[in-house]
Amino acid sequence: MRSIDLSVATWHKSSHSNQDGGACVEVSHSFADVVPVRDSKHAGGPALTFPADDWSSFVSAVKDGTMGV
Repeated sequence: MRSIDLSVATWHKSSHSNQDGGACVEVSHSFADVVPVRDSKHAGGPALTFPADDWSSFVSAVKDGTMGV
């Protein structure tokens, strides 16, 4: 697997994150083929990367209610 330079990523916090810093997830759509996901409370920590198609399918399933989270 190739290395991805996440220092160039633009991160977006989930709209479901609260103002107190709890339950914060950030994603980046800066890359065409992968979607990095990280904990915003530990922005310098590791990020998980998912194939863009898989991430899109996951988000659609959650929105449709066909995948419990």
